[in-house]
Amino acid sequence: MSAATSNAGKVPKYRRVVLKLSGEALAGKAGFGLDLNVVDSIARQIKDVVNKGVEMSIVVGGGNFWRGAKGEAEGMDRATSDYMGMLATVMNCMALQERMERLGLDTRLMTAIEMREIAEPYIRRKAIHHLKLGRVVIFGAGSGNPYFTTDTTAALRAAEIGAEAILMAKQGTDGVYDSDPNVNPGAHKFERLDYLEVINRRLRVMDATATTLCMDNRIPLIVFDLDVYGNIERAVMGERVGTIVGRE
Repeated sequence: MSAATSNAGKVPKYRRVVLKLSGEALAGKAGFGLDLNVVDSIARQIKDVVNKGVEMSIVVGGGNFWRGAKGEAEGMDRATSDYMGMLATVMNCMALQERMERLGLDTRLMTAIEMREIAEPYIRRKAIHHLKLGRVVIFGAGSGNPYFTTDTTAALRAAEIGAEAILMAKQGTDGVYDSDPNVNPGAHKFERLDYLEVINRRLRVMDATATTLCMDNRIPLIVFDLDVYGNIERAVMGERVGTIVGRE
């Protein structure tokens, strides 16, 4: 039974959310660049959620093209490398925007670095206005500052727009484990975690800055497997998918 069928007539648990997508999630099995079949699948899942009346915003990473830490490791100035990563996120945002609009969704791409020919500059009140009108808002170029990840951007934007939850869509991972399940067959999956547990155990959910932001603003994280079609909708509806971090 599909998520859309099982949730027919039900009321979403969360009315305004931030969906966090990694750049690698858009690359599919190739691990680099864009797999438009994967992007199409994500766009269709987003449409299913929007059709439920949920106000959807999205933060996309750029790791399928460039990572700031990668450039630093190869001797590049970290700030320059991070700015390159921000530009990579915008390419992913544009691809996702195009596929969503093919499905008839009304979207707005807002970037922390101004590039008016392709996107609106990020303005908090305007983003909230778009959401209230039923538009999907895509946040590109990270926070506009080097040394901060797109995980931190997701936490920051969620706090700014008053999102009720952050949906952490992971590729090939159905939640948070105490060790890598691909290496350790006995790895334990957590059903629920506190923010401080994530920080103290150094679990790879999101970076410490982002986790602290979520803790300070009491924004729950739902970590789930993006590869299972319909999981975005299931998470929004309040079904038990993946791991919940923080208080609901």
